[in-house]
Amino acid sequence: MLEIKNISKSYPNFCLKDISFIVEKGDYFVLLGGSGTGKSILLEIIAGNTKATDGKIILNNKDISSEKIQKRNIAFVYQDQALFPHLTVFDNIAFSLRQKKINSSEIKKLVLKLSCTVDVENLLSRKPGTLSGGEAQRVALARALATSPECLLLDEPLSNVDTQLRFELRGLLRKINRQGQTIIHVTHDYEEAISLANKIAVIEHGSVVQTGTPEDIFLYPKSEFIANFIGIKNFYKGKLLPSENDSGLKTFKTSGVLIFVATEESKDDGFLLIPAENVVISNSFSENSSRNIFKGKINDIFPAKIGIEVVVDIGVKITSIVSKESAEKLALEKGKEIWISFKALSVKYIAA
Repeated sequence: MLEIKNISKSYPNFCLKDISFIVEKGDYFVLLGGSGTGKSILLEIIAGNTKATDGKIILNNKDISSEKIQKRNIAFVYQDQALFPHLTVFDNIAFSLRQKKINSSEIKKLVLKLSCTVDVENLLSRKPGTLSGGEAQRVALARALATSPECLLLDEPLSNVDTQLRFELRGLLRKINRQGQTIIHVTHDYEEAISLANKIAVIEHGSVVQTGTPEDIFLYPKSEFIANFIGIKNFYKGKLLPSENDSGLKTFKTSGVLIFVATEESKDDGFLLIPAENVVISNSFSENSSRNIFKGKINDIFPAKIGIEVVVDIGVKITSIVSKESAEKLALEKGKEIWISFKALSVKYIAA
C-alpha cells in the first residue's frame, strides 16, 4: 500500500497543496486533470526525483520520504520514454538488472520474459532510434518492470501515440495491472481514465478535489470544475453483448436497458457515453434513422449554460439538452411522457 500524506510543494508561481490519498496494492490509480495542475510534479515527488516541501510518502508502512530514488522500489516511465539511445532494446531492458549484479543467464531469462509480456521479443537487437512511438513505449514499460517495482508510475504514457496504438497500449496496461502490478497513471484524457482506472483522483490547481471510482467521479462530480472538465451527462456501466445480426451493431446492457452501439470492441465489461446534445426529444413515436428509441417520463427539467437540460427516465436516467424554443414548442414539463431517440453512431463504448 502506498499512502500519500499531506504532500505540499511550493514554487514561485505554483504549489501543490496538502495532497493525500491511498493506493492499495493492485490498484490502477489515475491522477486526472488539465495541464499545469501539478500531476507530473506529484509523480516526481513519489519517485524521489523532487523533494516535497511538506508531507510524507509511506510505502508498505515504511516512510520513504527521504529515501534515495534507487531504494524506493518505485519505477517511473516518462512521457518521452527516456530510453538510452546507444543501447539495444535488450540492453535497455537489462540495464537495471545489471546494476543489481544479476548473472547474465538470469538476465537473459528475465529480459525474454518481459519482452514477451510487452510484445517486443522481435525487437531486442534494435536501437531506440529505429522504433515507433508505440514500440518505444513498450520497451520503456519492460525496462521499468524489470526492477519488480512495488508501484509503477506512468506520466502521460499514451499521449504521443496514434489512436490504434493507444487502443493496443491500453490493453497492455490492463494486462500488466491484472498480473498484480500497482500503477499510478497521470493523464488529462477522461477516456483513458475510464478505460483503465479502478480509482481516480481529480486534481485542480494543485489540490485533489475528488477521489473515487470512475462511477463516483463521472456520475457524481463534486464541483463545477469536475463537471465542466469531464463534460459527461450520460455515463453508464454495463456489459457489451455480441452482435446478433448482420448490421454490425452490438447491444450494451445497463440496469436492464438495452442500447444499440456501433463499435469494434469485443470486451464485455465497460462504460457507455451518450452526448446529451445527440439525444432527441419528441412528443410521439416516429420512425427515423435512429436505432435507439425509448418512451420515458421527464424526471427533471432546468436551465443549463446553453439551452434547457431535460432528464428523462427510460429505466435509466438520460439527459438531453434542447433549446429554450424547442422546450416551449414541445411543452416539456416534469412528469410528462415523451419519446427520446439517438443514433447508435453517437454512442461511445469504452472497454474497462
